[in-house]
Amino acid sequence: MTTSIEISESVQHYYGQVLQSSDDLKTSACCSIDAMPSYLKALLAGLHPEVLERFYGCGSPLPPALEGKTVLDLGCGTGRDCYLLSKLVGPTGRVIGVDMTPEQLEVAVRHREWHAERFGYANVEFLHGHIENLHTVGIADNSIDVVVSNCVINLSPEKPKVLAEIFRVLKPGGELYFSDVFADRRIPAGLRQDPVLLGECLGGALYWEDFRRILQDLGCPDVRAVKQNPISLDDPEVFAKIGMVNFQSVTVRAFKMPLEDRCEDFGQVAVYLGTIDQHPHSFDLDDHHHFETGRPLRVCGNTADMLALSRYGDHFQVLGEKSRHFGLFDCSPGPSSDAAQSNGACC
Repeated sequence: MTTSIEISESVQHYYGQVLQSSDDLKTSACCSIDAMPSYLKALLAGLHPEVLERFYGCGSPLPPALEGKTVLDLGCGTGRDCYLLSKLVGPTGRVIGVDMTPEQLEVAVRHREWHAERFGYANVEFLHGHIENLHTVGIADNSIDVVVSNCVINLSPEKPKVLAEIFRVLKPGGELYFSDVFADRRIPAGLRQDPVLLGECLGGALYWEDFRRILQDLGCPDVRAVKQNPISLDDPEVFAKIGMVNFQSVTVRAFKMPLEDRCEDFGQVAVYLGTIDQHPHSFDLDDHHHFETGRPLRVCGNTADMLALSRYGDHFQVLGEKSRHFGLFDCSPGPSSDAAQSNGACC
């Protein structure tokens, strides 16, 4: 298995034929429901049981402040996150799910009317296609407020194309918010082509530093880790093949806006107003920016722009401009390796 087509076919077979429910998974890479916020867990009770049973994901990549927004879910599978998003964006919002696996999409589409009747409105559509080429399913430039994805980008044999398409379709100020599996090193070529490791979201896991470099090449030099959890390799067969690699499930946030490649200090301060639904007391931008309601927090120029120039701008007061520069901002980096800690940016 050496071509992108063969890898895609292997993944499609694994998720369409091999896996019949989440119980068939061999690792914890794709299922971490315990990480889901309580207000989202409560919404699960309103979803169809088959949609839940045949869902495979590695986190809860659904950000707040989505009411009235257009959200694109890449690799939507049976539609669990799309139907959760349907509740979050409300009747004035729109949710688009894209997936390449007919067996998964069939479940999602079959229960669309069931959810519309239960919710009282219909705002979800499902499209069959490849996330590497969103042109083919009609997703226009600068048309999406938020792109989400749940443990799917690692399955793509052409990850730079996927990420380039995401930033093409995002509106200026739009957000990419997704959970996926990352590795602490580059996966050897032979293991990247193993059907089981691919299907379990391990063989295609990106090395974090390579992911950061891809985004920098796309004009996004500052990507943030929101949270991360280690992945256990409990299956003996899987551990024997790839037990030397440490994997993390990471929730990532990035924005389509001009940012600097380092965190610079302009003497700016941000105050969270406490107005985001389900977040009355605090808001976490990432794993090292915790905003308590009403409490001023010094921020770098990039963080100030992420808050002021995105849909979060209505929920923050950002004080100070960029007329005076004070040098590099002392900002703790986020994810998963010692190498990342040498980076100057807030990632």
